[in-house]
Amino acid sequence: MGYQKTNDVLKTANRGDPCESGLCTLCRADCKGRCETWLSSLKGRKMLYPRDFGTITSGSSNTNHIGVAYNNLRIQGYNYGANGLGTNAADDCIFPNVSLETEFGAKVKTKSRIPLMTGALGSTFIAAKYWESFAAGAALAGYPIVIGENVVGVDRKSILEGGRIKSAPELERRIDIYQKYYDGYGAIIVQMNVEDTRNGVADYIAAKYGDKVVLELKWGQGAKDIGGEIQVTDLEYAQFLKSRDYIVDPDPTNPAVQEAFKSGAIKSFARHSRLGYTDKNSWQEVHDDFMAAVKHLRGLGLTRITLKTGSYGMEALASAIKFAAEAELDLLTIDGSGGGTGMSPWNMMESWGVPSINLHAKAVEYASILAASGKRPTDMAFAGGFAREDHIFKALALGAPFVKLVCMGRALMIPGFLGSNIEGALYPDRREKLNGNWDELPASFKEEIGSKPEQIFSNYFDVKAKLGDEAFAALPLGAIASANLADKLSAGLQQFMAGARKFKVSEITRNDIFAANRDTAAETGIRFMTDVNDELAKKILLS
Repeated sequence: MGYQKTNDVLKTANRGDPCESGLCTLCRADCKGRCETWLSSLKGRKMLYPRDFGTITSGSSNTNHIGVAYNNLRIQGYNYGANGLGTNAADDCIFPNVSLETEFGAKVKTKSRIPLMTGALGSTFIAAKYWESFAAGAALAGYPIVIGENVVGVDRKSILEGGRIKSAPELERRIDIYQKYYDGYGAIIVQMNVEDTRNGVADYIAAKYGDKVVLELKWGQGAKDIGGEIQVTDLEYAQFLKSRDYIVDPDPTNPAVQEAFKSGAIKSFARHSRLGYTDKNSWQEVHDDFMAAVKHLRGLGLTRITLKTGSYGMEALASAIKFAAEAELDLLTIDGSGGGTGMSPWNMMESWGVPSINLHAKAVEYASILAASGKRPTDMAFAGGFAREDHIFKALALGAPFVKLVCMGRALMIPGFLGSNIEGALYPDRREKLNGNWDELPASFKEEIGSKPEQIFSNYFDVKAKLGDEAFAALPLGAIASANLADKLSAGLQQFMAGARKFKVSEITRNDIFAANRDTAAETGIRFMTDVNDELAKKILLS
């Protein structure tokens, strides 16, 4: 099924082929626009509305609902009532009064200003390059950000003795940047895979940061069913990674490979992580190992522990839900196929695993079974191909009452890229440090959007007022862009929620969406749109 590449109403266009999220299948850090997420990072909530007000009318093009997909869920609206505000006065029941605050956790609650979190931003170089914008923007907006796997292992400046961490400057840099702007909402989450566990990441985090950091165990993700990868173009660095006990392909210590690299026949090396639980042969064995690992982490003093699982089949999904509940974890992130990547094998992304909507629908079914047995399911986050405010609402509704956050990967990275490109173009002396890709602002950009930061970013003065002059002067423009995108998503979500008469996130239910085709209804358990309240409608007619 193809997706719309241009939107005349919003004056947006995809550089490449769009996927269900509305992002290009291949999103570039040097992109000069202009998808909806790209423009929203600059114009903020203005992007909620059609362009050229006063000279236009517009009509929806989203009526071709084919196949099973999130885009084939539609949002229910109601013509009376108000839930979650404590008042039903018309002057109070307005969309700016919708509260987007949420929280997750078993015994210790972590607050988020909006029901959003990032995907894991780990050892892919793009995460390191733009981290300051990503982290500062997340902290300003008040949502959690995840430091992904292998950050310590690939850091040339980190020190390991006997295979255990003694110094981890890149990991510390990432944590410290977030905490610099943290105001009590959101969290910094550090993810661990097989190599991180061996290297003692948890011990290091516990000793240095204690309960200021949330630890995430990783079973997988939606983009691939093998361990994490990065690509390196330096032979010496490839050999360094091999010495760190990573899988490096082709083998940089092989003399024939070295000759091929020198001749130019081989231009890069792929570094891979290991599969987990290779010595286990049943879910019972995985259970015992998992519970022992959680017990060890709690013994280190880590109070908040989460789990991320990928788009495996139903056995793994049920295991994740059951084990997380038994271990009283704080969050379970369920990432469906279609999720984003920095380096996953492409045909693996295209062909493996359970698509997001199917996986998420089963997650709710399984969590409901667990809840009916008397066990509290772990709070959940849904991930896998989300970028807009309608996606957030649909995922929260499909996952109600268990889903507390919606996890976005690539969408929340775009403002970091864009802000860095703009700042590098405006201030060439900062370009290299910021990894800016533009030599100058495009002529069309200056004409339509502006040529000064205070013209370009609609939230420029809001962020400045929040931070004060001194702190604001040191803030990268990518962080302002990130906060701007978050504001647009927030305002759009508030509007959807107000239309559904739900003024708190906790009030959203599965009845607030309906399926636009019967295939989607059958797969998700969400009723087909004209079946919803059909019985009540007939009673009204006959009353």
